[in-house]
Amino acid sequence: MTTGTADYKFTSDFALRNQERGRAEGIAIGEAKSVLMILAAREVTVSDEARERIMSCQDLDTLEVWVNRAMTVDSAEALFK
Repeated sequence: MTTGTADYKFTSDFALRNQERGRAEGIAIGEAKSVLMILAAREVTVSDEARERIMSCQDLDTLEVWVNRAMTVDSAEALFK
């Protein structure tokens, strides 16, 4: 028998806020990785600075725009215009 926390339901406001923040950060990381994967698949060169900017972005709306742009841009810098 295991006693994990997978089924535990947080109830405090503090825990719920931090759980949601963690979820949003995870989604942002996934979106940023998607941008980089699309660019890599299209053989678009990504500078270290652009990679850092993409991976550090936490704004989901911006990341969604970048995912869409990654499908058509000729350079990583064009994502940010």
